[in-house]
Amino acid sequence: MQGKIAKVQYTIRDVPLYVNETLRQKAKAEGKSLNQVAVEALTAGAGLGDKPVKHRDLDHLAGTWVEDPEFDAIIRDMDRIDPEMWK
Repeated sequence: MQGKIAKVQYTIRDVPLYVNETLRQKAKAEGKSLNQVAVEALTAGAGLGDKPVKHRDLDHLAGTWVEDPEFDAIIRDMDRIDPEMWK
């Protein structure tokens, strides 16, 4: 979806100060405009960039659990207490 595509104007409000500072510092360090850095950040955040999104939390795993009876049996066995070991 990259290349020659139609473009639109955005007005973004309530940008946190730390985001503003980070984007401005990045723009200065890379010799780019604030707009260019902001568009790159939006593109990457939407998962549309050339580089995969680097997750810093486990949100991408939410809702992906698959039931596995064999795993559950192994965990149950590991949770079993051996009374002889506690004497």
